[in-house]
Amino acid sequence: MAETTTSETDAMRRAVALAASPGVPLHPNPRVGCVLLAPDGTVVGEGYHHGAGTPHAEVEALAVAGERARGATAVVTLEPCNHTGRTGPCAQALIAAGVRRVVVAQRDPNPLAQGGADTLRAAGVEVETGLLADEAERVNPAWTFAHRHGRPFVTWKFATTLDGRSAAADGTSRWVSSPAARRDTHRLRGLADTMLVGTNTVAVDDPQLTVRGDDDLPVGVQPLRVVMGERDLPAERRVFDDAAPTLHLRTRDPDTALRTLYAEHDRHHVFLEGGPTLAASFLRAGLVDEVVTYVAPMLLGAGRSAVGDLGIATIADALRLELAGTTVVGDGPDANVRLVLRPALRPTERGTN
Repeated sequence: MAETTTSETDAMRRAVALAASPGVPLHPNPRVGCVLLAPDGTVVGEGYHHGAGTPHAEVEALAVAGERARGATAVVTLEPCNHTGRTGPCAQALIAAGVRRVVVAQRDPNPLAQGGADTLRAAGVEVETGLLADEAERVNPAWTFAHRHGRPFVTWKFATTLDGRSAAADGTSRWVSSPAARRDTHRLRGLADTMLVGTNTVAVDDPQLTVRGDDDLPVGVQPLRVVMGERDLPAERRVFDDAAPTLHLRTRDPDTALRTLYAEHDRHHVFLEGGPTLAASFLRAGLVDEVVTYVAPMLLGAGRSAVGDLGIATIADALRLELAGTTVVGDGPDANVRLVLRPALRPTERGTN
C-alpha cells in the first residue's frame, strides 16, 4: 500500500477543520469533512456535512470536483458510510465517481453505518485508515463515545458553596450560582442532546429544562428533556410544556435509562442536572463521565449536600476525580469558579499495581 503523502496529511488537517465548521449541529449525526486530491496533490473538491438530511461531506466534495474526481484521492475524517439513511451510502458514491484511493482518519463506530472501508476495498479502491485519527475523534467526542459504549456520554453539572452545599438548611437554593454561571450553564446545555433530572426535582423545583439564550448565545435545537423515576407527575409542570420534547422514563436504574436513550432515542450526550439522590445513583453505578461544578464564594455551614450517599465509609474508598480545567466565570461578587473534572482511573486501570 502506498505511503501517506505530506499533501494527504495537510488535506486531512483541512478536512478536520471543515468538519468543525461553526454552526454545524453537534447531533444527531457526526460532523465530517472531506478533501479530494488530484494525482498531483492539488485540491479538486472539498465539503463537509451540514447536518441531518443534508448531503454528506464526500457527496458535497464530489459535486464540487465533478469529473476531476476520477482517479482522485478522497481524504475524509470518518469512514465513508455503508448504509442508506436519508441519503445514500458514501462508499458507493466514491466508487461510482471513480475515486482511486481513500484516506480515512476515524473508523466508524456506528454499527449501522460501518463497513465502508471494506466495501471500497472490495471494489478495488485503495484504502488507508488512521491518519490523524485522534484529531478527528475530538470533533465528535460524545457521538464517538456513545457508539463505542452503547450509551450516551454523561456530564453531571451542579452548583455548590465552598462547603459543598447545594441548598440552605431551609431548602432554599436560588441562587447558589451567579448569573454569569447560569448563563454559562445554558451554553453547556446547548452542547448536549439530552437534559435529565429525577421526578423529585420536577415535583419540588419545577424546572423548565430548556436552553435560554440571548444575542450572544444563539439557541439551536432544544435538547430532549428526560424525567427519570417511577412516580406520576402533574401535567402542569413546566417540563411538560411545548418549549421542547419531553420523555418520562419510568425507571430508577441509571444503566437502563442510558441504554434506552441510546438504543431507542439515538441520544449521545446526557446533561445530568438532577438532585443529590439522582447524582449519587449515577456515581455509584460508574456512569458519570464528566463533572462540571460551579463553586460559589459563600458558606452555609448546614443544608443539603451537593451529592447523596455514595456508600463510602472511609477516606481510602473516596471517589477521586482528576481536574481537567478551571475557569473563573464572571467577576466581582458574581464570580464563580467552574471546575471540569473526570473520574480518576484506579491504579489497576492504569496498568500499575
